[in-house]
Amino acid sequence: MVLSQRLIDAQILIRSLCLTHKRLLLPVIICVLLLTKSTHALTINVLSDAFWQVSAYVAASLAIYHYLASIISQYKWLVNVHANNSKYQVVAASLMGAIPGCGGAIVIITQFVQGKFSFGAVVAVLTATMGDAAFLLLAAQPSVGLFVLSIGVVVGIISGWCVDSIHGDKFLRPEQHEKGTRATCKQGLNTKISAPIKLQGVFWQWALLPSGVIAVLFSFQVNVDQFFKLAAGTINNIGACAAVIAMILWALSREVTSYQSLVSEDLAINTRNLFQKVAQDTNFVASWVILAFLMFELFMLFSGLDLGKVFSQWGNLTPLLAVIIGLLPGCGPQIITTSLYLSGTIPLSAQLGNAISNDGDALFPAIAMAPKMALIATLYSAIPAVIVAYGYLYLFE
Repeated sequence: MVLSQRLIDAQILIRSLCLTHKRLLLPVIICVLLLTKSTHALTINVLSDAFWQVSAYVAASLAIYHYLASIISQYKWLVNVHANNSKYQVVAASLMGAIPGCGGAIVIITQFVQGKFSFGAVVAVLTATMGDAAFLLLAAQPSVGLFVLSIGVVVGIISGWCVDSIHGDKFLRPEQHEKGTRATCKQGLNTKISAPIKLQGVFWQWALLPSGVIAVLFSFQVNVDQFFKLAAGTINNIGACAAVIAMILWALSREVTSYQSLVSEDLAINTRNLFQKVAQDTNFVASWVILAFLMFELFMLFSGLDLGKVFSQWGNLTPLLAVIIGLLPGCGPQIITTSLYLSGTIPLSAQLGNAISNDGDALFPAIAMAPKMALIATLYSAIPAVIVAYGYLYLFE
Protein backbone atom coordinates (compact mmCIF):
# COMPACT_ATOMS: atom_id res chain seq x y z
CA MET A 1 0.00 0.00 0.00
CA VAL A 2 2.84 2.38 0.84
CA LEU A 3 4.51 1.73 -2.52
CA SER A 4 1.23 2.26 -4.40
CA GLN A 5 0.57 5.52 -2.60
CA ARG A 6 4.05 6.81 -3.38
CA LEU A 7 3.67 5.91 -7.05
CA ILE A 8 0.38 7.82 -7.13
CA ASP A 9 2.02 10.81 -5.44
CA ALA A 10 4.85 10.69 -8.00
CA GLN A 11 2.40 10.75 -10.89
CA ILE A 12 0.54 13.69 -9.35
CA LEU A 13 3.84 15.52 -8.92
CA ILE A 14 4.76 15.03 -12.57
CA ARG A 15 1.36 16.29 -13.74
CA SER A 16 1.51 19.31 -11.46
CA LEU A 17 4.91 20.29 -12.83
CA CYS A 18 3.54 19.97 -16.40
CA LEU A 19 6.70 18.21 -17.53
CA THR A 20 6.99 17.76 -21.26
CA HIS A 21 9.69 15.10 -20.92
CA LYS A 22 7.46 12.14 -20.09
CA ARG A 23 10.47 9.83 -19.92
CA LEU A 24 11.20 11.41 -16.55
CA LEU A 25 8.49 9.15 -15.17
CA LEU A 26 11.02 6.27 -15.17
CA PRO A 27 13.67 7.93 -12.92
CA VAL A 28 10.86 9.24 -10.67
CA ILE A 29 9.57 5.69 -10.23
CA ILE A 30 13.15 4.55 -9.53
CA CYS A 31 13.45 7.15 -6.78
CA VAL A 32 10.14 5.99 -5.28
CA LEU A 33 11.39 2.39 -5.26
CA LEU A 34 14.64 3.50 -3.61
CA LEU A 35 12.72 5.33 -0.88
CA THR A 36 10.49 2.32 -0.20
CA LYS A 37 11.95 -0.05 2.38
CA SER A 38 10.67 -3.25 0.77
CA THR A 39 12.16 -2.45 -2.64
CA HIS A 40 15.27 -0.43 -1.70
CA ALA A 41 17.82 -3.25 -1.73
CA LEU A 42 16.35 -4.85 -4.85
CA THR A 43 16.43 -1.55 -6.77
CA ILE A 44 20.03 -0.82 -5.71
CA ASN A 45 21.13 -4.24 -6.98
CA VAL A 46 19.27 -3.85 -10.28
CA LEU A 47 20.71 -0.38 -10.92
CA SER A 48 24.22 -1.47 -9.96
CA ASP A 49 24.14 -4.59 -12.13
CA ALA A 50 22.73 -2.62 -15.07
CA PHE A 51 25.51 -0.03 -14.84
CA TRP A 52 28.57 -2.18 -14.09
CA GLN A 53 27.64 -5.27 -16.08
CA VAL A 54 25.84 -3.71 -19.06
CA SER A 55 26.35 0.05 -19.44
CA ALA A 56 30.12 -0.10 -18.86
CA TYR A 57 30.63 -2.78 -21.50
CA VAL A 58 28.26 -1.11 -23.96
CA ALA A 59 30.08 2.21 -23.55
CA ALA A 60 33.49 0.56 -24.00
CA SER A 61 32.44 -1.32 -27.13
CA LEU A 62 30.86 1.82 -28.60
CA ALA A 63 33.98 3.85 -27.89
CA ILE A 64 36.13 1.32 -29.74
CA TYR A 65 33.64 1.13 -32.60
CA HIS A 66 33.35 4.91 -33.09
CA TYR A 67 37.11 5.35 -32.76
CA LEU A 68 37.79 2.82 -35.50
CA ALA A 69 35.00 4.31 -37.60
CA SER A 70 36.68 7.72 -37.39
CA ILE A 71 39.90 6.25 -38.76
CA ILE A 72 38.48 4.34 -41.70
CA SER A 73 36.02 5.67 -44.25
CA GLN A 74 32.84 4.24 -42.78
CA TYR A 75 30.47 2.65 -45.31
CA LYS A 76 32.38 4.11 -48.31
CA TRP A 77 33.15 0.68 -49.60
CA LEU A 78 29.45 0.10 -50.17
CA VAL A 79 29.55 2.55 -53.07
CA ASN A 80 31.86 0.20 -54.91
CA VAL A 81 29.32 -2.63 -54.88
CA HIS A 82 28.00 -2.83 -58.45
CA ALA A 83 24.34 -1.92 -58.68
CA ASN A 84 23.45 -5.04 -60.66
CA ASN A 85 25.43 -7.51 -58.56
CA SER A 86 22.67 -8.52 -56.17
CA LYS A 87 24.58 -11.50 -54.73
CA TYR A 88 27.35 -9.29 -53.38
CA GLN A 89 24.79 -6.74 -52.25
CA VAL A 90 23.05 -9.36 -50.12
CA VAL A 91 26.32 -10.44 -48.50
CA ALA A 92 27.32 -6.83 -47.82
CA ALA A 93 23.87 -6.04 -46.41
CA SER A 94 23.89 -9.05 -44.09
CA LEU A 95 27.33 -8.10 -42.72
CA MET A 96 26.14 -4.53 -42.20
CA GLY A 97 23.15 -5.84 -40.28
CA ALA A 98 25.46 -7.69 -37.89
CA ILE A 99 26.86 -4.38 -36.64
CA PRO A 100 25.26 -3.74 -33.23
CA GLY A 101 22.84 -0.84 -33.33
CA CYS A 102 20.76 0.37 -36.24
CA GLY A 103 23.43 2.16 -38.29
CA GLY A 104 24.22 -0.60 -40.77
CA ALA A 105 20.57 -1.36 -41.46
CA ILE A 106 19.77 2.34 -41.96
CA VAL A 107 22.46 2.61 -44.65
CA ILE A 108 21.05 -0.35 -46.60
CA ILE A 109 17.48 0.97 -46.36
CA THR A 110 18.66 4.33 -47.69
CA GLN A 111 20.58 2.68 -50.53
CA PHE A 112 17.49 0.67 -51.50
CA VAL A 113 15.26 3.76 -51.59
CA GLN A 114 17.83 5.41 -53.84
CA GLY A 115 17.51 2.45 -56.21
CA LYS A 116 21.02 1.11 -55.59
CA PHE A 117 20.32 -2.12 -53.69
CA SER A 118 17.98 -5.05 -54.26
CA PHE A 119 14.98 -6.01 -52.15
CA GLY A 120 16.87 -9.16 -51.17
CA ALA A 121 19.53 -6.96 -49.57
CA VAL A 122 16.83 -5.27 -47.48
CA VAL A 123 15.51 -8.64 -46.30
CA ALA A 124 19.08 -9.72 -45.56
CA VAL A 125 19.90 -6.70 -43.42
CA LEU A 126 16.61 -6.80 -41.51
CA THR A 127 17.12 -10.51 -40.89
CA ALA A 128 20.71 -10.10 -39.69
CA THR A 129 20.24 -7.03 -37.49
CA MET A 130 19.48 -7.20 -33.77
CA GLY A 131 19.56 -3.46 -33.20
CA ASP A 132 20.60 -2.29 -29.75
CA ALA A 133 19.63 -5.62 -28.19
CA ALA A 134 22.94 -6.91 -29.60
CA PHE A 135 24.85 -4.63 -27.22
CA LEU A 136 23.10 -6.15 -24.22
CA LEU A 137 23.63 -9.75 -25.36
CA LEU A 138 27.30 -9.19 -26.22
CA ALA A 139 27.94 -7.44 -22.89
CA ALA A 140 26.27 -10.13 -20.78
CA GLN A 141 27.17 -13.28 -22.76
CA PRO A 142 29.77 -12.53 -25.47
CA SER A 143 29.99 -16.08 -26.82
CA VAL A 144 26.20 -16.39 -27.15
CA GLY A 145 26.03 -12.92 -28.65
CA LEU A 146 28.58 -13.78 -31.34
CA PHE A 147 26.77 -17.06 -32.02
CA VAL A 148 23.41 -15.33 -32.47
CA LEU A 149 24.92 -12.62 -34.70
CA SER A 150 26.70 -15.26 -36.81
CA ILE A 151 23.47 -17.19 -37.26
CA GLY A 152 21.79 -13.92 -38.27
CA VAL A 153 24.43 -13.22 -40.93
CA VAL A 154 24.18 -16.69 -42.46
CA VAL A 155 20.38 -16.71 -42.40
CA GLY A 156 20.32 -13.17 -43.77
CA ILE A 157 22.49 -14.12 -46.76
CA ILE A 158 20.42 -17.22 -47.55
CA SER A 159 17.14 -15.32 -47.15
CA GLY A 160 18.30 -12.44 -49.35
CA TRP A 161 19.47 -14.75 -52.12
CA CYS A 162 16.18 -16.71 -51.99
CA VAL A 163 14.10 -13.51 -52.20
CA ASP A 164 16.08 -12.17 -55.15
CA SER A 165 15.89 -15.51 -56.95
CA ILE A 166 12.09 -15.53 -56.53
CA HIS A 167 11.32 -11.88 -57.27
CA GLY A 168 14.38 -10.71 -59.17
CA ASP A 169 16.74 -7.97 -58.06
CA LYS A 170 14.44 -5.20 -59.40
CA PHE A 171 11.49 -6.12 -57.16
CA LEU A 172 10.02 -3.01 -55.43
CA ARG A 173 13.22 -1.10 -56.19
CA PRO A 174 12.52 2.61 -56.91
CA GLU A 175 13.85 3.98 -60.18
CA GLN A 176 15.37 6.95 -58.42
CA HIS A 177 15.32 8.63 -55.05
CA GLU A 178 12.74 11.38 -55.42
CA LYS A 179 11.87 12.22 -51.85
CA GLY A 180 14.33 13.44 -49.31
CA THR A 181 15.00 10.94 -46.59
CA ARG A 182 13.90 11.78 -43.14
CA ALA A 183 16.49 11.97 -40.41
CA THR A 184 16.71 8.75 -38.47
CA CYS A 185 18.51 7.39 -35.48
CA LYS A 186 21.88 7.41 -37.23
CA GLN A 187 21.44 10.26 -39.64
CA GLY A 188 22.94 13.46 -38.33
CA LEU A 189 20.84 16.50 -37.57
CA ASN A 190 22.35 19.93 -37.98
CA THR A 191 20.74 21.27 -34.86
CA LYS A 192 22.02 22.88 -31.70
CA ILE A 193 23.07 20.33 -29.12
CA SER A 194 20.98 20.73 -25.96
CA ALA A 195 22.48 20.92 -22.47
CA PRO A 196 21.32 17.40 -21.39
CA ILE A 197 22.89 15.88 -24.51
CA LYS A 198 26.15 17.69 -23.81
CA LEU A 199 26.06 16.53 -20.19
CA GLN A 200 25.63 12.93 -21.37
CA GLY A 201 28.93 13.23 -23.21
CA VAL A 202 30.66 14.85 -20.23
CA PHE A 203 29.34 12.12 -17.93
CA TRP A 204 30.76 9.30 -20.03
CA GLN A 205 33.99 11.19 -20.67
CA TRP A 206 34.72 10.85 -16.96
CA ALA A 207 32.96 7.53 -16.35
CA LEU A 208 34.18 5.46 -19.31
CA LEU A 209 37.63 4.42 -18.01
CA PRO A 210 36.82 3.79 -14.32
CA SER A 211 33.57 1.98 -15.16
CA GLY A 212 35.41 -0.19 -17.66
CA VAL A 213 38.04 -1.15 -15.06
CA ILE A 214 35.43 -2.01 -12.44
CA ALA A 215 33.37 -3.97 -14.97
CA VAL A 216 36.43 -6.10 -15.82
CA LEU A 217 37.09 -6.73 -12.12
CA PHE A 218 33.49 -7.88 -11.70
CA SER A 219 33.92 -10.20 -14.67
CA PHE A 220 36.88 -11.84 -12.94
CA GLN A 221 34.78 -12.33 -9.79
CA VAL A 222 36.84 -9.82 -7.78
CA ASN A 223 35.30 -8.31 -4.65
CA VAL A 224 35.66 -4.70 -5.78
CA ASP A 225 34.87 -3.23 -2.36
CA GLN A 226 37.67 -5.23 -0.76
CA PHE A 227 40.01 -4.57 -3.69
CA PHE A 228 39.73 -0.81 -3.23
CA LYS A 229 39.39 -1.12 0.59
CA LEU A 230 35.91 0.34 0.65
CA ALA A 231 32.99 -0.33 2.94
CA ALA A 232 30.76 -3.20 1.87
CA GLY A 233 28.15 -2.09 -0.65
CA THR A 234 29.98 1.08 -1.69
CA ILE A 235 30.49 0.05 -5.31
CA ASN A 236 26.86 -1.03 -5.57
CA ASN A 237 25.73 2.38 -4.33
CA ILE A 238 28.07 4.18 -6.72
CA GLY A 239 26.80 2.10 -9.63
CA ALA A 240 23.19 2.78 -8.66
CA CYS A 241 23.83 6.54 -8.48
CA ALA A 242 25.61 6.50 -11.84
CA ALA A 243 22.72 4.56 -13.41
CA VAL A 244 20.18 7.08 -12.10
CA ILE A 245 22.23 10.01 -13.41
CA ALA A 246 22.55 8.40 -16.84
CA MET A 247 18.82 7.67 -16.89
CA ILE A 248 17.89 11.26 -15.96
CA LEU A 249 20.15 12.65 -18.70
CA TRP A 250 18.54 10.26 -21.20
CA ALA A 251 15.06 11.27 -20.05
CA LEU A 252 15.82 14.97 -20.51
CA SER A 253 17.40 14.58 -23.93
CA ARG A 254 14.15 14.05 -25.87
CA GLU A 255 10.44 14.60 -25.47
CA VAL A 256 8.13 11.63 -25.95
CA THR A 257 5.59 12.49 -28.63
CA SER A 258 5.01 9.11 -30.27
CA TYR A 259 5.69 5.39 -30.04
CA GLN A 260 8.85 5.86 -32.09
CA SER A 261 10.24 8.53 -29.77
CA LEU A 262 9.74 6.12 -26.87
CA VAL A 263 11.25 2.87 -28.19
CA SER A 264 13.92 4.09 -30.64
CA GLU A 265 17.28 5.74 -30.17
CA ASP A 266 17.41 9.51 -30.01
CA LEU A 267 18.08 11.38 -33.23
CA ALA A 268 21.80 11.57 -33.86
CA ILE A 269 23.44 14.98 -34.01
CA ASN A 270 26.43 15.72 -36.19
CA THR A 271 29.40 15.85 -33.84
CA ARG A 272 32.98 14.69 -33.76
CA ASN A 273 32.86 14.24 -30.00
CA LEU A 274 33.46 10.55 -29.31
CA PHE A 275 31.79 10.64 -25.91
CA GLN A 276 28.63 12.26 -27.25
CA LYS A 277 28.20 9.33 -29.63
CA VAL A 278 28.98 6.81 -26.90
CA ALA A 279 26.57 8.40 -24.43
CA GLN A 280 23.59 8.50 -26.76
CA ASP A 281 23.34 4.76 -27.41
CA THR A 282 24.66 3.69 -24.00
CA ASN A 283 22.07 5.61 -21.99
CA PHE A 284 19.26 4.43 -24.24
CA VAL A 285 20.25 0.77 -23.82
CA ALA A 286 20.86 1.21 -20.09
CA SER A 287 17.46 2.79 -19.46
CA TRP A 288 15.59 0.00 -21.22
CA VAL A 289 17.71 -2.64 -19.50
CA ILE A 290 16.91 -1.11 -16.10
CA LEU A 291 13.22 -1.07 -17.00
CA ALA A 292 13.33 -4.71 -18.07
CA PHE A 293 15.32 -5.86 -15.02
CA LEU A 294 13.04 -3.97 -12.62
CA MET A 295 9.87 -5.32 -14.20
CA PHE A 296 11.23 -8.83 -13.85
CA GLU A 297 12.46 -8.47 -10.25
CA LEU A 298 9.36 -6.64 -9.01
CA PHE A 299 7.12 -9.23 -10.62
CA MET A 300 9.07 -11.97 -8.86
CA LEU A 301 8.99 -10.09 -5.54
CA PHE A 302 5.28 -9.28 -5.37
CA SER A 303 3.75 -12.20 -7.26
CA GLY A 304 5.87 -15.02 -5.93
CA LEU A 305 5.63 -16.63 -9.36
CA ASP A 306 8.53 -18.10 -11.28
CA LEU A 307 8.47 -16.47 -14.71
CA GLY A 308 10.48 -19.35 -16.08
CA LYS A 309 7.70 -21.74 -15.11
CA VAL A 310 5.08 -19.33 -16.45
CA PHE A 311 6.74 -19.24 -19.88
CA SER A 312 7.40 -22.98 -19.75
CA GLN A 313 3.63 -23.45 -19.70
CA TRP A 314 3.56 -21.85 -23.13
CA GLY A 315 5.74 -24.72 -24.23
CA ASN A 316 6.44 -24.68 -27.95
CA LEU A 317 4.61 -21.37 -28.38
CA THR A 318 7.35 -19.41 -26.58
CA PRO A 319 9.62 -19.06 -29.67
CA LEU A 320 6.62 -18.00 -31.75
CA LEU A 321 5.74 -15.31 -29.19
CA ALA A 322 9.34 -14.04 -29.30
CA VAL A 323 9.19 -13.88 -33.11
CA ILE A 324 5.96 -11.86 -32.97
CA ILE A 325 7.53 -9.41 -30.49
CA GLY A 326 10.43 -9.05 -32.91
CA LEU A 327 8.03 -7.68 -35.53
CA LEU A 328 7.40 -4.61 -33.35
CA PRO A 329 9.39 -1.57 -34.57
CA GLY A 330 12.03 -0.17 -32.24
CA CYS A 331 14.73 -1.63 -30.01
CA GLY A 332 12.96 -1.21 -26.66
CA PRO A 333 10.72 -4.32 -26.82
CA GLN A 334 13.63 -6.36 -28.15
CA ILE A 335 15.89 -5.35 -25.24
CA ILE A 336 13.19 -6.57 -22.85
CA THR A 337 13.03 -9.91 -24.71
CA THR A 338 16.82 -10.30 -24.54
CA SER A 339 16.68 -9.47 -20.82
CA LEU A 340 14.18 -12.29 -20.35
CA TYR A 341 16.61 -14.67 -22.07
CA LEU A 342 19.53 -13.52 -19.90
CA SER A 343 17.44 -14.06 -16.77
CA GLY A 344 16.74 -17.64 -17.87
CA THR A 345 13.04 -16.95 -18.42
CA ILE A 346 12.92 -17.87 -22.11
CA PRO A 347 15.12 -20.38 -24.00
CA LEU A 348 17.81 -19.65 -26.57
CA SER A 349 15.48 -20.79 -29.35
CA ALA A 350 13.15 -17.90 -28.48
CA GLN A 351 16.10 -15.49 -28.40
CA LEU A 352 17.21 -16.68 -31.84
CA GLY A 353 13.71 -16.22 -33.23
CA ASN A 354 13.46 -12.71 -31.81
CA ALA A 355 16.94 -11.76 -33.04
CA ILE A 356 16.13 -12.77 -36.62
CA SER A 357 12.64 -11.26 -36.78
CA ASN A 358 13.78 -8.13 -34.91
CA ASP A 359 14.32 -5.17 -37.28
CA GLY A 360 15.21 -2.67 -34.56
CA ASP A 361 14.99 1.03 -35.29
CA ALA A 362 15.68 0.42 -38.98
CA LEU A 363 11.99 -0.29 -39.50
CA PHE A 364 11.02 3.32 -38.75
CA PRO A 365 12.82 4.92 -41.74
CA ALA A 366 11.75 1.96 -43.88
CA ILE A 367 8.09 2.63 -43.03
CA ALA A 368 8.55 6.35 -43.64
CA MET A 369 10.32 6.05 -47.00
CA ALA A 370 8.85 2.85 -48.49
CA PRO A 371 5.95 1.47 -46.41
CA LYS A 372 5.02 -1.34 -48.82
CA MET A 373 8.62 -2.55 -48.91
CA ALA A 374 8.86 -2.33 -45.11
CA LEU A 375 5.75 -4.47 -44.57
CA ILE A 376 6.73 -7.17 -47.05
CA ALA A 377 10.36 -7.27 -45.88
CA THR A 378 9.29 -7.59 -42.24
CA LEU A 379 6.96 -10.48 -43.03
CA TYR A 380 9.69 -12.17 -45.06
CA SER A 381 12.18 -11.85 -42.21
CA ALA A 382 9.70 -13.61 -39.90
CA ILE A 383 9.76 -16.78 -42.02
CA PRO A 384 13.43 -17.73 -41.38
CA ALA A 385 12.96 -16.60 -37.76
CA VAL A 386 10.29 -19.25 -37.21
CA ILE A 387 12.33 -21.90 -39.05
CA VAL A 388 15.54 -21.22 -37.09
CA ALA A 389 13.78 -20.89 -33.73
CA TYR A 390 11.89 -24.16 -34.01
CA GLY A 391 14.79 -25.91 -35.69
CA TYR A 392 16.99 -25.08 -32.69
CA LEU A 393 14.18 -25.96 -30.28
CA TYR A 394 13.65 -29.46 -31.66
CA LEU A 395 17.31 -30.23 -32.35
CA PHE A 396 19.08 -28.84 -29.28
CA GLU A 397 16.58 -28.05 -26.51
